[in-house]
Amino acid sequence: MKYHLYSEKEFPQIEEALENFVDCDADVAAELVFASAEEIRETNRVQRGIDAVTDVLSFPTLDGIRGKKLRKKKFPYEIDEEGNLFLGSIMLCEERAREQAEEYGHSYERELHYLIVHGVMHLFGYDHMTDEDKAQMREKEEEILTRMGITR
Repeated sequence: MKYHLYSEKEFPQIEEALENFVDCDADVAAELVFASAEEIRETNRVQRGIDAVTDVLSFPTLDGIRGKKLRKKKFPYEIDEEGNLFLGSIMLCEERAREQAEEYGHSYERELHYLIVHGVMHLFGYDHMTDEDKAQMREKEEEILTRMGITR
């Protein structure tokens, strides 16, 4: 399985690191949209009822897929024009990513890649609502970042 990230910018490291991340009989794809602080704030307000700037928002198209084999025959309406299983969209605020990189004392590149991977994990069904879920999600995020050579 190959991973395709539709975006105005290219992220081949992420695409390669996500290759064969899940058992899927099709390539998978997601959309990555860069938004201003005001755009992501408005989307956060409308979609989640939270009137605040955030770093990343994810909008999965598939439910209940975490840890499962993905078969395109189960999702005929989520196959895009390229034949990929479309997982959903990620909205990212670069301004917030820059601020967080400074706050956390690491590079912008690391923060940007982390936020994209974080968004992708949400598309694959991972979440951080409970401590157990958060630990599983962090483990998967670190696995992908390590594949890219990005460590803490």
